[in-house]
Amino acid sequence: MAKDLFHDVVKNALIKDGWQITDDPFFLKVGGVEFFIDLGAEKLIAAERNGQRIAVEIKSFINPSSITDFHLAIGQFINYRVALKVKDPERQLFLAVPDTTYQRFFQKEFPQMVIQYYQLKLLSYDIDNEVIVSWKS
Repeated sequence: MAKDLFHDVVKNALIKDGWQITDDPFFLKVGGVEFFIDLGAEKLIAAERNGQRIAVEIKSFINPSSITDFHLAIGQFINYRVALKVKDPERQLFLAVPDTTYQRFFQKEFPQMVIQYYQLKLLSYDIDNEVIVSWKS
């Protein structure tokens, strides 16, 4: 299974942000189908006994067509969200995208409509500095 180009960038950024990587990849089997979400992570929060748990699907958006990458990412995200709802409903799923892509493409009207319609949770990351720039949920 090939890792995304920026897999380690996002993994390092999450660790810097206080997350503990629990799964690399995060494996699920639902309805006879195996899923490998890029990362599973958790952050212990003092007020919560169990803390916050997330799964992160990492996308590079390096192809010439951002809309093609977007189609693939959204389809994958929706399938993963359904699988998580069955196997681990407390875990929040995030789509990780480069901050440059977030600024250049995800701010356009159509991607915003899709994000709102499907209630996508996003995190944007800085490739060079290996940090999380923003969380959108």
